[in-house]
Parts: sequence; C-alpha cells; structure tokens
Amino acid sequence: MKVLLASGKSAGKRYIDAVDWRLQEKIPEPVRDEKVEEIHPKILKDESIELVFSALPGSIAGDIELELASAGFFVFSNASAHRMDPDVPLLVADINPDHLALVAHQRKSRPGYIVTNPNCTVTGFITGLKPLDVEFGINDVVMTSYQALSGAGYPGVPSLDIVGNIIPYIPGEEEKVESECKKILGRISESSIEPSSVNVIASCARVPVRDGHLESVLVRPKSDASLEEILKAFYLYKSKKSEKLPSAPEKPIIVTEEKDRPQPLFDIYSGSPKRAKGMSITVGRIKKIGDQIRFFLLVHNTIRGAAGCTIMNAELAKLEGFL
Repeated sequence: MKVLLASGKSAGKRYIDAVDWRLQEKIPEPVRDEKVEEIHPKILKDESIELVFSALPGSIAGDIELELASAGFFVFSNASAHRMDPDVPLLVADINPDHLALVAHQRKSRPGYIVTNPNCTVTGFITGLKPLDVEFGINDVVMTSYQALSGAGYPGVPSLDIVGNIIPYIPGEEEKVESECKKILGRISESSIEPSSVNVIASCARVPVRDGHLESVLVRPKSDASLEEILKAFYLYKSKKSEKLPSAPEKPIIVTEEKDRPQPLFDIYSGSPKRAKGMSITVGRIKKIGDQIRFFLLVHNTIRGAAGCTIMNAELAKLEGFL
C-alpha cells in the first residue's frame, strides 16, 4: 500500500494535476492518476503505512517530519531540515552505513525516526573523498562545483540569468557542503556524531547544464601516497553492506582514464547493472602534484544525489533490521 501526500493546496488533486513534471519525459503510469492526500499521520495510520519518503521543501519539512517520527513512522528524507540534528543520521549508504545506528537513540524518545541524505553536491563529493580518507586520511580539501540547472528545481534559474552565463553563487550551498561533509566523515557515538577534523573549503557555481554536477577537488592527505596507490584506492573502493542493496551499483566509483572526462554529456548515467544507471559517480583527471591529490568527479544530482540516495538509505535500514 502506498499514499501520496502533499500540502493542503494539492490535496484532493490527481498527482498529474498537482505537479509540474518537466524534468523527465512523462509521469510514470502507476502514479499519474492517484489522488493526493494532505499530510497527516492519521491518513498513514489508516492505510497501515510505516515507511515515509519525504521530498518536502526544507522550510516546511522540519515540523512535519518530526510529527511523523513522533507518531511512529520511519522517515527517509531528502530535505535539509534535520540533516545537522545531533541524533539524525546524515547517511550515504555506501559511505557511512555505521551512522544508521543513531536511529536506536532516536527511538528512546519517540517511536519512529528520521534518516536524512545530504545535499546533492555532497553525495558525489563525499563518495570521491571516502577512499582517500580510508587509505591516507585527509587534512584539507578544496572543492569547486559546476552545478546543473536541475539542482535548482523547476522552474529554477531564469533563462536570462543563465543562458551563456555562469553564476558563481548558490545560496547556502557552500555552507552545506562544508558542514555536511564533516558530519558524514565523523565518528559515531551512542547519541551523536563527532565531526571530522578535515578542513573543507567549497566554492559553488550554477552552470547552463541540464543534469550532472561536475566537481574539481584538491586534497591534501595526512600520509603520502603514490599515484598508483591513489588510483588503486578509487578502483577498489566498495562497501560490503551496500553490495546487498537492490538499488546499489556494482561499483560506487567509476574511474575514467580519458584526458577530457568526466563530462555531463557522456557520464551522468554511469553505473551498472541497468537498474543502477546514474547511481555511480565518475572520477577522472586524477593527478598527484607535490603533496596534493587532484581530480574531477561527476554525480547525477537528481538520481544519485537525491532520490537514489534516499532509497538506498531505506534499503540499508531494511538490511540492518530497522524496518
């Protein structure tokens, strides 16, 4: 059983009439004519629902998600409202699966829980950082992102602002990258996460590309590494737990050796098997210069960076016995 919920202004409408579906070819047939209900725990209880996926705007998600968790629902959220709450996991299933244990602490004060996934830029960024952090440790990292228009939602950035242009400012984005990365790379205690000491500096720009966030990354590791060791870390990185998840790609990181890749035009749908297209990040132009590691990475911001990450988090919760 499933139920589609939204704010009062959409309640009572068919899904096809309640949404602007402009970023994909067409609305999936199984949901196009479903009736949209107003968000309320009673509706979900009436339908015997336990699991809730939230894609609410951050400005309204906070109170609603807490209400749902307090009513006993398991909330997996793509919204930003609770990402930095001490007892809420900021989860990327194949990067920090151990952080899911925080839900046990949440359930001491309420019957349900909230699990969040990070900003779409962070999802790709942290996937590229994790192998290096595991193998060599990280002191400092500088990231510059070139972010697709779809990351701004619909209608997004006005055409007169972005056509033939690059906008070197996305409100709140750099702050999210810097704080969320430290939490994801941090160490879990019983009731919170001790943030990583890594120093993160981010610069974020909006570019006239439909899908795919390209990121230029410069890392200063704690221990020295050869280029061969760096490449091996990227090639071999896997999470044993994520290998068991239905939506996980066979390899979370695809390494490209072409001198001009990754590119959004060619690489945003990386990932295999077919069901996992868009769920891998692509890493390329990997260099070792002095004590620095430099590379580019690409993430599909609306697949791996958003909905796909949320679904994998729920699959991990199922695997770990939290559903």
